[in-house]
Amino acid sequence: MASTTAAVVLAGGASRRLGHPKQLISYHGRPLLEHVVRSVLLWPVDRVVVVLGSGAEEILDAVDFGGAIVAINDDWAEGIASSLRVGLDVLSRDPHSDLAFIVLGDQPGIPGDVPEKLLAAAEFSSRKAIVPVYRYERSNPVLFRRQLWERLMTLEGDHGAAELLKAHPDWVEEVRVDHLPPRDIDTVDDEADLHSAPGRPGSDASSER
Repeated sequence: MASTTAAVVLAGGASRRLGHPKQLISYHGRPLLEHVVRSVLLWPVDRVVVVLGSGAEEILDAVDFGGAIVAINDDWAEGIASSLRVGLDVLSRDPHSDLAFIVLGDQPGIPGDVPEKLLAAAEFSSRKAIVPVYRYERSNPVLFRRQLWERLMTLEGDHGAAELLKAHPDWVEEVRVDHLPPRDIDTVDDEADLHSAPGRPGSDASSER
């Protein structure tokens, strides 16, 4: 069997800065997380894993996950690294799974052409991480080769892979895209902007808090 590509959507955070579950913010008439998952299911991927944590039962009741697999992170309070471990653990059980997009569940504005550009770059580059650069700023999603998954699963706390990739530039293939970086929804102001200008990309992509 040929190698496959998957996506892990990280949606386990407690939305502390926002004060209510960002996963359930109404966006285009449906929960924000559902919108993100539906978009990712349209990417050129063979499997999508969504990692839930805080408020998982409420989110499961409200969100239609389509064909995505849902994994529960019981250690969600540790931070984003724990959700990353859970998602990659699911993928690691499939010996044919070779590439994984890491997606933040609160970023609805990822341009549709970006995943395809990252996969195209992976065809020609042997580097372990394929990273989009939106007008000189690295953001998401990041495409990771399987040989880096074990290292990613050693991360701890509320830190994603950005610092690790900065420390190992030889692991990274950058792909420049002509878009503003996708905005993550962390605060009341972010939510207000989402409602006033749906789909408008923004500037930050650091955590699932």
